[in-house]
Amino acid sequence: MATTKGKINAISISRSKGRRKSNVAEARLAADHGLVGDAHAGPHRRQVSLLAVEAIRKMVARGAHVAPGDFAENITAEDIDLRALAAGTRLRLGDEAVIEITQHGKACPGRCAIYDQIGDCIMPREGVFARVIAGGLIRTGDVIEVCDD
Repeated sequence: MATTKGKINAISISRSKGRRKSNVAEARLAADHGLVGDAHAGPHRRQVSLLAVEAIRKMVARGAHVAPGDFAENITAEDIDLRALAAGTRLRLGDEAVIEITQHGKACPGRCAIYDQIGDCIMPREGVFARVIAGGLIRTGDVIEVCDD
């Protein structure tokens, strides 16, 4: 059974695509857009990307020099099994924001710097993408939970 509650370990934003994202303490999710100020935001199916910190730790154990944001994920989650949640599952982040999972993994256009480091990258297998249903301010440490409604 999937864990239905966790927390936001990190929030990461970049102003341009193709770069590692920088961690911020808080950010605003905008409905049908994504994280305000992030280059990957927009009116499409992959407005927000999520990755479990546990997956990042597996890569560190294999010798990669990586941290939250290095996989270009917007939200690094902790203690919630994102891969076990089906497309269409809605998650509440913090007090107001709601996202809906739209996709698991994605094909990468080429090999990234992380792949070049250790011959593997987890984002294509373990990354999760979502669209923003309801906007709101999110902060590092906020609860992530599956919505019942």
